[in-house]
Amino acid sequence: MTVQTYDAIIVGAGHNGLTTGCYLAKAGLKTLIVEKNDWIGGAAVSRSLHEGWTYSNCSYVCSLLRREIVRDLELPRFGLQVIPYEGGATFTRDNDYFAYMSDHNALEREIARHSPRDVDAYARFSQTVMRQCRFIRPFLLRNAPDPTSLHPRDLGELAFLVKQAHGLGARELGETIRFWTMSIGDFLDEHFESDLIKAHLAGSGIIGTGLGVYSPGTAYVLLHHYMGDVDGAIGAWGFARGGMGAISRALGLAFEEAGGTIRTGSGLDSFRVRDGKVIGVALENGDTFDAPIVASNMDVKRTFLHHVDPGDVPEDFTKAVKRFKIRGSSAKLNIALDRMPEFPAAPEGAPFLRGDLHCSTSLAELERGYDDWKDGRWSAEPYFDMLIPSQIDPTMAPPGKHMMTVFVQYAPYDLKVDGVRSGRNWNDTTRAALANCVYDKMEQAMPDIRQRIVHAEVRTPLDIESEVGLTEGNIFQGELTFDQLLFNRPVPGYSDYSTPIEGLFIVGSSSHPGGGVMAAPGANAAREILRRAGKGRAMPKVAA
Repeated sequence: MTVQTYDAIIVGAGHNGLTTGCYLAKAGLKTLIVEKNDWIGGAAVSRSLHEGWTYSNCSYVCSLLRREIVRDLELPRFGLQVIPYEGGATFTRDNDYFAYMSDHNALEREIARHSPRDVDAYARFSQTVMRQCRFIRPFLLRNAPDPTSLHPRDLGELAFLVKQAHGLGARELGETIRFWTMSIGDFLDEHFESDLIKAHLAGSGIIGTGLGVYSPGTAYVLLHHYMGDVDGAIGAWGFARGGMGAISRALGLAFEEAGGTIRTGSGLDSFRVRDGKVIGVALENGDTFDAPIVASNMDVKRTFLHHVDPGDVPEDFTKAVKRFKIRGSSAKLNIALDRMPEFPAAPEGAPFLRGDLHCSTSLAELERGYDDWKDGRWSAEPYFDMLIPSQIDPTMAPPGKHMMTVFVQYAPYDLKVDGVRSGRNWNDTTRAALANCVYDKMEQAMPDIRQRIVHAEVRTPLDIESEVGLTEGNIFQGELTFDQLLFNRPVPGYSDYSTPIEGLFIVGSSSHPGGGVMAAPGANAAREILRRAGKGRAMPKVAA
């Protein structure tokens, strides 16, 4: 059997793996990407699971994708178009709502309708969050420095971090450290008096996270969701036209144009290692490929606990990988609708209906949902983030019909049934029960929602893990808590995308700066790989 040889191999065609591949191929490396599924994209996919409808059946909105990377790889030339949406709303049980609108004056009037005092509070809240965004954004496309290293590059990055922190001033630096370690509940309680406004804003602090609104560190999770932009508007969100798969499709086309090769349909069996160095990969179908550089787009646990011989890495490293927190807490519903549902509380044609919609009305309600999850149950009153993207992107559904995406928090990976917790407890019966619980809550805003459903796909944390390969279905490939950020992500001493195995790199969201469809981990890892290969000058200046 002839073994094919490449300069670099990337395992996993998720958006970070594709991003790394694009940069390596554009730098002249003969690059192969292998993917277990028959399609590319990982969690950023568009799939037709019901005739006529297209679902973004995992990741569903775009904001974090770094515009520097979009420019470097010329993704609009390959069909990428992001359409911003305006506002959103939270609906109450008594036929009222809080509408979050992009028009500043309209938003002030809406806040005043619920609490005149909270108008000024929102201004202070926004200033604080934007200050934190301005502080953290310069680090997204830089390596996280190792504070224990004397390497000149680490010292340089550490000096940059100190310079940025010094520029904040003593008071602001103290507030920054406090913000990064506090809960989103405490942060909002310090600013607002309206329970409804606090509940609306709190969702960004818990989405995809195995933490409650009063868990330390969730204020940073909110920041993580606010640091993106659409067309330069920081904190804005939008839909990729054609679904989130449009991002992966554009990356795939850019990669192939640069000379890269994608092989789908067979997953990884093992990384091949000899004398402490990676020499290639072996696939489940028996195919074997050689390369001196191999990059894993899988999370750090899946990489080292499932596909690496334990004898090839130090025991302390393996222990640190096992301690890395990756907890499943989210489910997803993708729904085909025969027409637009009715929202009796909202004015007809209200623009905020084209944004993200919620039905959780207090922090206490959200915290009770977290309590249910800790006990191994899905939340009795789940928090969800639901959108109807076909209002803005009509390509997602047939004419006159609509597609709805619903992100659900909290749903346990190890579901408890009859006192036993197990991922095997997820089946058609428990999936249907979870969906009915969500529909019950959705009727708070849309009494006719059950009558509008033509088809629904229910994806539990176990389903997300099985299809996408995300451990426990965790969308960030690891919790975004302070102990797992910057130089601690994923393992102290290995924040530069390297691993104890020479030539093997981690390029997915387990690495700095974390999860979401951001592509920054993939670009940063590519820069490090090219530097070590003596091709650092080939990295485009924007992302370098």
